[in-house]
Amino acid sequence: MEQPTIYDVARRAGVAASTVSRAFSKPGRVSEPTRKRVLDAAGELGYVPDPRARPVSRSQHRTVAMVLSDITNPHFFELIRGAEQRAKAAETTLVIVNAEESPRIELDQVNGLAPTVDGFVLASSRLHDHELRDLAERHRIVLLNRELPGLASVALDTAAGCRQILEHFASFGHAGFTYCAGPPGSWMGATRWAALSAGAEEYGLAARRIGPYTPTVANGGAAADGALRADTTALVAHNDLLAIGVLRRLAQRGVRVPDDISVVGFDDIFAAEFVQPTLTTLGGPGAHAGRLAIELLLDQFAGRTPRGETGGSLHQIRLPTGLVLRESSGVAPER
Repeated sequence: MEQPTIYDVARRAGVAASTVSRAFSKPGRVSEPTRKRVLDAAGELGYVPDPRARPVSRSQHRTVAMVLSDITNPHFFELIRGAEQRAKAAETTLVIVNAEESPRIELDQVNGLAPTVDGFVLASSRLHDHELRDLAERHRIVLLNRELPGLASVALDTAAGCRQILEHFASFGHAGFTYCAGPPGSWMGATRWAALSAGAEEYGLAARRIGPYTPTVANGGAAADGALRADTTALVAHNDLLAIGVLRRLAQRGVRVPDDISVVGFDDIFAAEFVQPTLTTLGGPGAHAGRLAIELLLDQFAGRTPRGETGGSLHQIRLPTGLVLRESSGVAPER
């Protein structure tokens, strides 16, 4: 009886023969669901791979790329610092790439750099889920500030963080809040709104969403005007940059913060402490997240399969968040 071949396994698993080869020789470059299908098919057929096939223990170029959705956003500073520290400790060069909030540019950058780097950390990726899965079939990928089943990722525990915001508003007597949304393609933005809107009723709050707005200081003015039209007493901005723009516009219009309206942001960038009033914001361990993202990428080089630190699913790490209370939020005004 003829021994089954790699092509037999490929047909049984419904993948290409090259994917079968990578599943055995470079498991870090194949998504976990695909690798499981390949291993199951091989077991059913009695296929034995070439004994020379083994996980990759070292990277070829000793270079990794970190692709940022917007390099001008200060939120990424700490992520880059942590990633650079971990890469340096592994004697690996970190390349920083700007995707300019464009899925097309992001994809072009990854495809263009693929021959010269060993893997990618995609920070706040704007790519569709199917595009990320396709990339993960061909390259070592770790997601940062985003999650997708089967792909390695590091993200903040957004649901728990948003509950802190809701509790904060409810304790100060607010009847509702307005969420100023960011880019339509932002996974994190959609996750934040989902958590805020889903938990609002529990705290007796009415949730309203306006936008989307480009998450920059310059666009905070439009967000502030939109929130004022909604006659809200509390506002949550997509990120701190948008929130800072909101504060500036409210000051121009003679609206007092927090006496007339409370403002909360996300990310806890360094500028949040220097604006007037200082900005209440939800933050997390940025540098640690960057270090962990590189750690997961290095684990892929070695063929290891780590589990999430907080008991999450395979390859996925969720980090705790904390609401930093400053001057921009307070007691709801009487209506």
